[in-house]
Amino acid sequence: MAFFLASPARYVKSVSEGISLWAVSVLPATFPFLFLTAIFTRLKLYGRLSRAAAPIAGKAFRVSGAGGCAAVLSMLSGYPVGARTVLDLYEKGAVSKQETFRLACLCSTTGPMFLVGVVGSAMFQNVLLGWVLLLSHYFGVLTVCFFLRFTGKPFKAEKLPVIKTRNDNIVSESLTSSVLSVLCVGGSIAVFYAFGQMLSDVGAFIHMGNTAEGILRGLLEMTSGCALLSQAPAPLTAALSCFLVTFGGLCVLVQQIAFLSRAEVKTLPFLGVKLLQAVIAGGAAYLLSLAVF
Repeated sequence: MAFFLASPARYVKSVSEGISLWAVSVLPATFPFLFLTAIFTRLKLYGRLSRAAAPIAGKAFRVSGAGGCAAVLSMLSGYPVGARTVLDLYEKGAVSKQETFRLACLCSTTGPMFLVGVVGSAMFQNVLLGWVLLLSHYFGVLTVCFFLRFTGKPFKAEKLPVIKTRNDNIVSESLTSSVLSVLCVGGSIAVFYAFGQMLSDVGAFIHMGNTAEGILRGLLEMTSGCALLSQAPAPLTAALSCFLVTFGGLCVLVQQIAFLSRAEVKTLPFLGVKLLQAVIAGGAAYLLSLAVF
């Protein structure tokens, strides 16, 4: 508040730049998927696919079929679609309380549109690298979630209540929830973008190279951090970008926790899992990107 009051024009501009980043890079990729997944999880088809996916999801990650479908949606759509879908399923009673934490960690992924289209193609100007980062990202997330299957109490998905779907107001309800969700995303990006500018103004990034500054900025807001790291394309900066995207940065974590806390997912264990996923993904990205550069 003191920063905003001391220099309102400067930080209003920073917030405006954060909103522009959201509107240009995030909104077009996120909103359609938020809307479509909100509709999809309300259809009877989702229930049928969930039952079909139950054996695979149960054996691989010890989650229900509905959870397995949510994980696929997250991998295709990106943050924060997975977290919002977990909350929707939890509130409908489609996933058990015992599996919610494992499912939250499994559904915490970005999508190909961001890593391949934005980071790989637009920032590093290397589409192949974008696919390498995406595969590394998925590898880190899925590896940790596979071992999470050995934690927690067993659950029996067949005892879950049957989900009753309604065909009336599906579009309007999905549109309303999607708009509110995407506005929450935009607000967090704008605020954390301004926080990054404040840190810069107090000299937090003085005498730092692009790599160190990119890491610090990325821990706040991953998009700006990846943009800085991409200015020096190399296996290390690619791996660090993959680490930041997998961890999510404070901005993305706040978006996810806003949904997951309502699904009774504990924050600190979730952050620990995200950090481990990020380390594994970054290591895999470094090794694989050696063949790209």
